[in-house]
Amino acid sequence: MTDNATAGPAATAAALGATAAPPPYDAVVLAGGAARRLGGADKPGVRIGGRALLDRVLTACADARTTVVVAAPRSTARPVRWAREEPPGAGPVAALATGLRHTTAAHAVVLSADLPFLRADTLRRLLTALGESGADGALLTDAEGRDQPLVAAYRTAALRRELDALAAAHDGLTGLPLRRLTGALRLTRVPDPHASFDCDTWDDIVNARARIREHGHVLDEWISAVKDELGIDLDVDTNVLLDLARDAAHGVARPAAPLTTFLVGYAAARGEGGPEAVAEAVAEAARKAAALALRWEEEAAEAREGGGPSAPDAG
Repeated sequence: MTDNATAGPAATAAALGATAAPPPYDAVVLAGGAARRLGGADKPGVRIGGRALLDRVLTACADARTTVVVAAPRSTARPVRWAREEPPGAGPVAALATGLRHTTAAHAVVLSADLPFLRADTLRRLLTALGESGADGALLTDAEGRDQPLVAAYRTAALRRELDALAAAHDGLTGLPLRRLTGALRLTRVPDPHASFDCDTWDDIVNARARIREHGHVLDEWISAVKDELGIDLDVDTNVLLDLARDAAHGVARPAAPLTTFLVGYAAARGEGGPEAVAEAVAEAARKAAALALRWEEEAAEAREGGGPSAPDAG
Protein backbone atom coordinates (compact mmCIF):
# COMPACT_ATOMS: atom_id res chain seq x y z
CA MET A 1 0.00 0.00 0.00
CA THR A 2 1.39 3.40 -1.00
CA ASP A 3 1.16 6.65 0.87
CA ASN A 4 -2.17 8.43 0.32
CA ALA A 5 -0.55 11.88 0.06
CA THR A 6 -1.45 15.08 -1.70
CA ALA A 7 0.88 16.31 -4.44
CA GLY A 8 0.65 20.02 -3.65
CA PRO A 9 2.26 21.68 -6.70
CA ALA A 10 0.24 19.66 -9.16
CA ALA A 11 -2.99 20.35 -7.30
CA THR A 12 -2.20 24.06 -7.22
CA ALA A 13 -1.45 24.15 -10.94
CA ALA A 14 -4.67 22.30 -11.72
CA ALA A 15 -6.71 24.59 -9.48
CA LEU A 16 -5.37 27.55 -11.42
CA GLY A 17 -6.49 25.96 -14.70
CA ALA A 18 -3.41 24.41 -16.30
CA THR A 19 -3.64 24.53 -20.07
CA ALA A 20 -1.52 21.55 -21.16
CA ALA A 21 -3.42 19.15 -23.40
CA PRO A 22 -4.57 16.17 -21.33
CA PRO A 23 -3.86 12.61 -22.48
CA PRO A 24 -6.51 10.46 -24.18
CA TYR A 25 -8.88 8.97 -21.62
CA ASP A 26 -11.88 6.70 -21.16
CA ALA A 27 -14.82 7.46 -18.88
CA VAL A 28 -16.61 5.19 -16.41
CA VAL A 29 -19.90 6.59 -15.11
CA LEU A 30 -21.57 4.86 -12.16
CA ALA A 31 -25.34 5.31 -12.51
CA GLY A 32 -26.84 2.26 -10.84
CA GLY A 33 -27.19 3.31 -7.20
CA ALA A 34 -30.36 2.80 -5.20
CA ALA A 35 -30.87 6.55 -4.44
CA ARG A 36 -32.24 5.73 -0.99
CA ARG A 37 -32.05 9.37 0.15
CA LEU A 38 -34.32 10.26 -2.77
CA GLY A 39 -36.82 7.61 -1.78
CA GLY A 40 -35.64 5.28 -4.54
CA ALA A 41 -36.30 7.82 -7.32
CA ASP A 42 -34.58 7.45 -10.69
CA LYS A 43 -31.77 9.83 -9.79
CA PRO A 44 -29.85 9.75 -13.13
CA GLY A 45 -33.09 10.75 -14.85
CA VAL A 46 -33.90 13.69 -12.57
CA ARG A 47 -33.81 16.87 -14.63
CA ILE A 48 -31.74 19.90 -13.69
CA GLY A 49 -32.09 22.80 -16.09
CA GLY A 50 -34.21 20.67 -18.40
CA ARG A 51 -31.55 17.94 -18.78
CA ALA A 52 -31.26 14.60 -17.02
CA LEU A 53 -28.41 14.45 -14.51
CA LEU A 54 -26.83 11.56 -16.41
CA ASP A 55 -26.91 13.51 -19.69
CA ARG A 56 -25.22 16.46 -18.02
CA VAL A 57 -22.38 14.19 -16.89
CA LEU A 58 -22.14 12.56 -20.34
CA THR A 59 -21.80 16.00 -21.92
CA ALA A 60 -18.86 16.79 -19.65
CA CYS A 61 -16.98 13.63 -20.68
CA ALA A 62 -17.88 13.79 -24.38
CA ASP A 63 -14.14 13.84 -25.27
CA ALA A 64 -13.61 10.36 -23.83
CA ARG A 65 -12.51 7.71 -26.32
CA THR A 66 -14.93 5.24 -24.73
CA THR A 67 -17.68 6.03 -22.24
CA VAL A 68 -18.99 3.16 -20.14
CA VAL A 69 -22.11 3.66 -18.04
CA VAL A 70 -22.58 1.01 -15.36
CA ALA A 71 -26.35 0.75 -15.02
CA ALA A 72 -29.37 -0.68 -16.74
CA PRO A 73 -29.55 0.78 -20.30
CA ARG A 74 -31.71 3.83 -20.90
CA SER A 75 -32.10 6.56 -23.49
CA THR A 76 -29.22 9.07 -23.35
CA ALA A 77 -28.24 12.21 -25.20
CA ARG A 78 -25.25 10.49 -26.81
CA PRO A 79 -24.26 6.87 -27.46
CA VAL A 80 -22.43 5.05 -24.67
CA ARG A 81 -21.41 1.51 -23.81
CA TRP A 82 -23.54 -0.14 -21.13
CA ALA A 83 -22.36 -2.58 -18.47
CA ARG A 84 -23.84 -4.05 -15.29
CA GLU A 85 -22.09 -5.28 -12.18
CA GLU A 86 -22.85 -8.78 -10.94
CA PRO A 87 -24.88 -9.01 -8.90
CA PRO A 88 -26.73 -5.72 -9.56
CA GLY A 89 -26.40 -3.47 -6.54
CA ALA A 90 -23.03 -4.93 -5.52
CA GLY A 91 -21.72 -1.45 -4.75
CA PRO A 92 -19.45 1.17 -6.28
CA VAL A 93 -16.21 -0.83 -6.16
CA ALA A 94 -17.78 -3.75 -8.00
CA ALA A 95 -19.42 -1.36 -10.47
CA LEU A 96 -16.13 0.41 -11.12
CA ALA A 97 -14.36 -2.89 -11.76
CA THR A 98 -17.08 -3.85 -14.24
CA GLY A 99 -16.83 -0.57 -16.12
CA LEU A 100 -13.05 -0.67 -16.19
CA ARG A 101 -13.11 -3.99 -18.07
CA HIS A 102 -14.45 -2.12 -21.10
CA THR A 103 -11.71 0.54 -21.16
CA THR A 104 -8.36 0.53 -22.93
CA ALA A 105 -6.87 4.00 -22.31
CA ALA A 106 -4.07 4.49 -19.80
CA HIS A 107 -6.20 7.07 -17.98
CA ALA A 108 -9.84 6.98 -16.94
CA VAL A 109 -12.18 9.50 -15.39
CA VAL A 110 -14.53 7.93 -12.87
CA LEU A 111 -17.76 9.82 -12.29
CA SER A 112 -21.04 9.50 -10.48
CA ALA A 113 -24.20 10.30 -12.44
CA ASP A 114 -25.42 13.08 -10.14
CA LEU A 115 -23.04 15.97 -10.84
CA PRO A 116 -25.09 18.89 -12.23
CA PHE A 117 -22.18 21.33 -12.53
CA LEU A 118 -19.49 19.09 -13.98
CA ARG A 119 -17.84 20.46 -17.13
CA ALA A 120 -15.28 19.29 -19.62
CA ASP A 121 -12.70 21.78 -18.35
CA THR A 122 -12.94 20.19 -14.88
CA LEU A 123 -11.95 16.83 -16.33
CA ARG A 124 -9.08 18.44 -18.24
CA ARG A 125 -7.82 19.95 -14.99
CA LEU A 126 -7.98 16.58 -13.26
CA LEU A 127 -6.14 14.83 -16.10
CA THR A 128 -3.50 17.55 -16.14
CA ALA A 129 -3.02 17.28 -12.37
CA LEU A 130 -2.72 13.51 -12.70
CA GLY A 131 -0.06 13.80 -15.39
CA GLU A 132 1.99 16.45 -13.63
CA SER A 133 1.89 14.81 -10.20
CA GLY A 134 2.85 11.26 -11.08
CA ALA A 135 0.14 10.14 -8.64
CA ASP A 136 -2.22 7.20 -9.13
CA GLY A 137 -5.23 9.50 -9.20
CA ALA A 138 -6.43 13.10 -9.05
CA LEU A 139 -9.76 13.82 -7.39
CA LEU A 140 -11.88 16.82 -6.53
CA THR A 141 -12.53 17.94 -2.98
CA ASP A 142 -15.78 19.62 -1.99
CA ALA A 143 -16.49 22.82 -0.04
CA GLU A 144 -15.67 21.06 3.25
CA GLY A 145 -12.44 19.62 1.89
CA ARG A 146 -13.81 16.08 1.63
CA ASP A 147 -12.49 13.75 -1.05
CA GLN A 148 -14.83 13.00 -3.96
CA PRO A 149 -13.48 9.76 -5.46
CA LEU A 150 -16.29 9.68 -8.03
CA VAL A 151 -15.18 12.97 -9.58
CA ALA A 152 -11.67 11.88 -10.39
CA ALA A 153 -9.09 10.83 -12.97
CA TYR A 154 -7.02 7.71 -12.39
CA ARG A 155 -4.29 5.68 -14.00
CA THR A 156 -6.11 2.55 -15.11
CA ALA A 157 -3.13 0.32 -14.32
CA ALA A 158 -3.19 1.48 -10.69
CA LEU A 159 -6.95 0.89 -10.44
CA ARG A 160 -6.68 -2.61 -11.89
CA ARG A 161 -3.79 -3.46 -9.59
CA GLU A 162 -5.64 -2.46 -6.43
CA LEU A 163 -8.98 -3.90 -7.56
CA ASP A 164 -7.29 -7.27 -8.13
CA ALA A 165 -5.68 -7.06 -4.69
CA LEU A 166 -9.00 -6.24 -3.02
CA ALA A 167 -10.82 -9.04 -4.84
CA ALA A 168 -8.17 -11.53 -3.73
CA ALA A 169 -8.22 -10.32 -0.12
CA HIS A 170 -12.02 -10.25 0.24
CA ASP A 171 -13.08 -13.06 -2.08
CA GLY A 172 -14.72 -10.56 -4.41
CA LEU A 173 -15.68 -6.89 -4.47
CA THR A 174 -19.35 -6.98 -3.47
CA GLY A 175 -20.25 -4.46 -0.80
CA LEU A 176 -16.78 -2.95 -0.41
CA PRO A 177 -16.68 0.82 0.23
CA LEU A 178 -14.69 3.06 -2.11
CA ARG A 179 -12.32 4.08 0.68
CA ARG A 180 -10.91 0.54 0.59
CA LEU A 181 -9.80 1.26 -2.96
CA THR A 182 -8.74 4.91 -2.70
CA GLY A 183 -6.90 4.27 0.55
CA ALA A 184 -4.45 2.11 -1.40
CA LEU A 185 -3.75 4.78 -4.00
CA ARG A 186 -1.45 7.81 -4.02
CA LEU A 187 -3.72 10.74 -4.77
CA THR A 188 -3.49 14.40 -5.62
CA ARG A 189 -6.39 16.70 -4.85
CA VAL A 190 -8.01 19.58 -6.74
CA PRO A 191 -10.38 21.80 -4.72
CA ASP A 192 -13.60 22.63 -6.59
CA PRO A 193 -16.75 23.10 -4.49
CA HIS A 194 -18.87 23.91 -7.57
CA ALA A 195 -18.05 20.97 -9.86
CA SER A 196 -17.95 18.51 -6.94
CA PHE A 197 -21.53 19.35 -5.89
CA ASP A 198 -23.66 16.20 -6.11
CA CYS A 199 -27.37 15.59 -5.69
CA ASP A 200 -27.99 13.12 -2.87
CA THR A 201 -31.25 14.62 -1.54
CA TRP A 202 -34.25 16.51 -2.86
CA ASP A 203 -32.89 19.62 -1.13
CA ASP A 204 -29.72 19.24 -3.22
CA ILE A 205 -31.82 19.04 -6.38
CA VAL A 206 -33.82 22.15 -5.43
CA ASN A 207 -30.54 23.95 -4.70
CA ALA A 208 -29.03 22.91 -8.04
CA ARG A 209 -32.10 24.03 -9.97
CA ALA A 210 -31.93 27.41 -8.29
CA ARG A 211 -28.18 27.84 -8.82
CA ILE A 212 -28.29 27.35 -12.58
CA ARG A 213 -30.72 30.25 -12.83
CA GLU A 214 -28.42 32.64 -11.03
CA HIS A 215 -27.34 35.60 -13.12
CA GLY A 216 -23.75 34.47 -13.49
CA HIS A 217 -24.67 31.01 -14.81
CA VAL A 218 -28.02 31.12 -16.56
CA LEU A 219 -26.87 31.97 -20.09
CA ASP A 220 -24.11 29.37 -20.15
CA GLU A 221 -26.51 26.77 -18.76
CA TRP A 222 -29.20 27.67 -21.28
CA ILE A 223 -26.86 27.58 -24.30
CA SER A 224 -25.42 24.26 -23.18
CA ALA A 225 -28.92 22.82 -22.75
CA VAL A 226 -30.05 24.04 -26.18
CA LYS A 227 -26.97 22.60 -27.89
CA ASP A 228 -27.60 19.24 -26.23
CA GLU A 229 -31.27 19.31 -27.17
CA LEU A 230 -30.50 20.13 -30.81
CA GLY A 231 -27.49 17.85 -31.10
CA ILE A 232 -25.10 20.72 -31.85
CA ASP A 233 -21.41 20.38 -31.07
CA LEU A 234 -20.30 23.93 -31.70
CA ASP A 235 -18.53 26.61 -29.69
CA VAL A 236 -19.25 30.18 -30.72
CA ASP A 237 -18.55 33.50 -29.06
CA THR A 238 -21.89 34.21 -27.40
CA ASN A 239 -20.77 37.78 -26.64
CA VAL A 240 -20.56 38.44 -30.39
CA LEU A 241 -24.13 37.23 -30.87
CA LEU A 242 -25.39 39.18 -27.86
CA ASP A 243 -23.73 42.35 -29.15
CA LEU A 244 -25.29 41.73 -32.57
CA ALA A 245 -28.75 41.26 -31.04
CA ARG A 246 -28.33 44.50 -29.07
CA ASP A 247 -27.21 46.43 -32.16
CA ALA A 248 -30.09 45.07 -34.26
CA ALA A 249 -32.64 45.87 -31.56
CA HIS A 250 -31.27 49.39 -31.02
CA GLY A 251 -30.45 50.33 -34.61
CA VAL A 252 -33.42 48.75 -36.40
CA ALA A 253 -36.27 47.46 -34.19
CA ARG A 254 -36.55 45.14 -31.22
CA PRO A 255 -37.93 42.17 -33.19
CA ALA A 256 -34.88 42.43 -35.47
CA ALA A 257 -32.67 40.94 -32.73
CA PRO A 258 -33.82 37.30 -32.82
CA LEU A 259 -34.45 37.37 -36.55
CA THR A 260 -30.96 38.68 -37.28
CA THR A 261 -29.20 36.13 -35.12
CA PHE A 262 -31.23 33.37 -36.81
CA LEU A 263 -30.18 34.61 -40.24
CA VAL A 264 -26.54 34.75 -39.14
CA GLY A 265 -26.73 31.13 -38.02
CA TYR A 266 -28.41 30.13 -41.27
CA ALA A 267 -25.76 31.89 -43.34
CA ALA A 268 -22.97 30.19 -41.39
CA ALA A 269 -24.60 26.76 -41.75
CA ARG A 270 -24.58 27.10 -45.56
CA GLY A 271 -20.78 26.98 -45.57
CA GLU A 272 -18.61 23.90 -45.59
CA GLY A 273 -16.25 22.53 -42.95
CA GLY A 274 -16.33 21.32 -39.40
CA PRO A 275 -17.33 23.08 -36.17
CA GLU A 276 -14.31 25.43 -36.21
CA ALA A 277 -15.13 26.62 -39.74
CA VAL A 278 -18.77 27.15 -38.77
CA ALA A 279 -17.77 29.12 -35.68
CA GLU A 280 -15.58 31.38 -37.83
CA ALA A 281 -18.44 31.78 -40.31
CA VAL A 282 -20.78 32.81 -37.49
CA ALA A 283 -18.28 35.43 -36.34
CA GLU A 284 -17.88 36.82 -39.87
CA ALA A 285 -21.62 36.87 -40.55
CA ALA A 286 -22.23 38.55 -37.19
CA ARG A 287 -19.63 41.22 -38.04
CA LYS A 288 -21.35 41.99 -41.34
CA ALA A 289 -24.80 42.09 -39.79
CA ALA A 290 -23.60 44.33 -36.95
CA ALA A 291 -22.07 46.75 -39.47
CA LEU A 292 -25.37 46.81 -41.34
CA ALA A 293 -27.30 47.53 -38.13
CA LEU A 294 -24.87 50.37 -37.38
CA ARG A 295 -25.54 51.90 -40.80
CA TRP A 296 -29.27 51.74 -40.15
CA GLU A 297 -28.75 53.46 -36.81
CA GLU A 298 -26.65 56.20 -38.41
CA GLU A 299 -29.31 56.84 -41.04
CA ALA A 300 -32.00 57.07 -38.37
CA ALA A 301 -29.88 59.53 -36.40
CA GLU A 302 -29.33 61.67 -39.48
CA ALA A 303 -33.07 61.69 -40.14
CA ARG A 304 -33.79 62.81 -36.58
CA GLU A 305 -31.27 65.61 -36.91
CA GLY A 306 -32.76 67.13 -40.03
CA GLY A 307 -32.86 64.96 -43.06
CA GLY A 308 -29.32 63.68 -43.49
CA PRO A 309 -26.08 65.15 -44.75
CA SER A 310 -26.05 68.29 -46.84
CA ALA A 311 -27.06 67.86 -50.49
CA PRO A 312 -24.38 68.50 -53.12
CA ASP A 313 -24.33 71.93 -54.76
CA ALA A 314 -26.89 72.14 -57.59
CA GLY A 315 -24.96 74.66 -59.61
